Amino acid sequence: YTRGVHQSMYRSRLWTMRQFAGFGSASDTNERFKYLLENAKGTKTNTGLSTAFDLPTLMGRDSNDPLSAGEVGRCGVAIDTIDDMHRLYADIPIGEVTVSQTINGPACVIWAMYLAMAKERDIDWHSLGGTLQNDILKEFMVRNTYIYPPEPSMRIIGDIIEYTSDHMPKFNSISISGYHMQEAGANLVQELAFTLADGREYVRTAIAAGMDVDRFAPRLSFFFCIGMNFFMEAAKLRAARLLWSRIMDEFKPKNPKSSMLRTHCQTSGVSLQEQDPYNNVIRTAYEAMSAVLGGTQSLHTNALDEAIALPTDFSSRIARNTQLILQEETGVTNVVDPLAGSYYVEKLTADLADAAWKLIEEVEELGGMTKAVASGMPKLRIEEAAATRQAKIDRGTEVIVGVNKYRREVEDVIDILDVDNVKVRDSQIKRLEAIRSARDEDACKAALAELTRRAAEGGNLLEGAVEAARARATVGEISMAMEEKFGRHRAEVKTLAGVYGAAYEGDSGFAEIQKSVEDFAEAEGRRPRMLVVKMGQDGHDRGAKVIATAFADIGFDVDVGPLFQTPAEAAQDAVDNDVHVIGISSQAAGHKTLAPQLIKALKDQGAEDILVICGGVIPQQDYKFLKDAGVKAIFGPGTNIPNAAQDILKLIRAARS
Repeated sequence: YTRGVHQSMYRSRLWTMRQFAGFGSASDTNERFKYLLENAKGTKTNTGLSTAFDLPTLMGRDSNDPLSAGEVGRCGVAIDTIDDMHRLYADIPIGEVTVSQTINGPACVIWAMYLAMAKERDIDWHSLGGTLQNDILKEFMVRNTYIYPPEPSMRIIGDIIEYTSDHMPKFNSISISGYHMQEAGANLVQELAFTLADGREYVRTAIAAGMDVDRFAPRLSFFFCIGMNFFMEAAKLRAARLLWSRIMDEFKPKNPKSSMLRTHCQTSGVSLQEQDPYNNVIRTAYEAMSAVLGGTQSLHTNALDEAIALPTDFSSRIARNTQLILQEETGVTNVVDPLAGSYYVEKLTADLADAAWKLIEEVEELGGMTKAVASGMPKLRIEEAAATRQAKIDRGTEVIVGVNKYRREVEDVIDILDVDNVKVRDSQIKRLEAIRSARDEDACKAALAELTRRAAEGGNLLEGAVEAARARATVGEISMAMEEKFGRHRAEVKTLAGVYGAAYEGDSGFAEIQKSVEDFAEAEGRRPRMLVVKMGQDGHDRGAKVIATAFADIGFDVDVGPLFQTPAEAAQDAVDNDVHVIGISSQAAGHKTLAPQLIKALKDQGAEDILVICGGVIPQQDYKFLKDAGVKAIFGPGTNIPNAAQDILKLIRAARS
């Protein structure tokens, strides 16, 4: 299947244009869905909706949970009940339009609400088409939006695959995702190998549950990131199909479709830059072309403003048109595999396949992907790759136009989409109160008790969750019904040393910064000490881990807080560790709520002398608000880490003088 999964590829069947959307309330996102569908009319391709849920929903928490404050509706749509699901897909023909959902940790809960909503709309489940991003193993490696520990999480996936295969034969019950691995810093060999190793583990899980391989394997799908290494990315998709066929041979399928790797692709988010943002249109176009030349089955193209905020209607239209121009103007759809026969591409395909297979065998030696994830090997390998690449960018040996070369003196200010988190949360809380007061409480409690019983004694959990959703149980209640038995996963924090600094070996500028740190230590009697924190429900920790590694190699003493801290917990850690500065790593727009709360918590502890700085995806429009709240410095995307270290050292010295 190296050349593609269809005999004539795009000559007879174009890829699906799938646009990812979700923000604010269900009604807000419903309006965006309608906008996307209306703008897709008249195209030659199938269209699909892909839903982004907010972080509280992805962590199995209701909007009124204290831990949800600051993040309701911010980087996805807030869903608490089946009634929210009805509003989300109101007036959208879900029996005709394919729908994908990025749900992972709460897959059993959110998918149950979708199915219950379809049943209440009298839509035949057999007509439902789309894909679940129901890939929990990669969450333990990179994205960290998990709820339950690995073993019960794998059991839930088996239940979802089984129930979906029986009742929704057109739906892909799991999308095995490498996308977030590359976004977290994985190189292409790692993304390819770990993704396919995850897929192998899911197949084994389903077979162990008693399913015949041909009953579910034809509906497995994959999801890869497409970055800026143009030919390598196209070769990666070709190598993926080759290797998946090899992996499936061990399960002896009789249906050829069981051995076909069908994939969705999305252009890279981490390749997009805050600086000179219109360059992002060009980056996305090249990445989209690479995905098409590699033979993807569906494609999402990112918008130019996604390094700064959620996309606007304006930027979403440009992203959509990128795909239309590829389909209608370039002629790339006229040939089955345009790159086939190229010595370079065929060599890249073979080399990638060989290197990835070697890494897959290393995973097998550890006992498979579940055990490999438990050992921490994949996560640490990816973090090493991320730190190494960041050092190359900071040093300028890897060029990013507009960031570390050809940088503008004055940046363009662009319009952004800003979600009123307080308004969304207040409205969600009112709806939660209304649904709880109107529902049959006894029926709801009985459905939740049955779900807990199934978790403890056996029985399909998705089937039980559907009944709980119809009884108007909330996301948090359904999640907790299983959590009572399974518990909630807590990750062990591990950090690297020496990886970032190794890329600067022999660099005089880097040595100068290290000397500044040594001078500080000699004068103060200790090194500058930093606590790196991730607060709220945002589990994206690439930035935090890279910062921790880089600053440690520069000479700082660095502590890393656990994921999902509250501001009060972060403040207590800072006091206990006697740090000079707290670095908040933000990616999901919770900074406007969480940073001021942290500063207040420090003040309450009498520790207002500890400096608070922010880094990550923070719009320029928010800088004044944060500084007025007491944040001492803000380092956005594209910040050079050694330069930032010098700036922070100056801030610490100034504060102490």
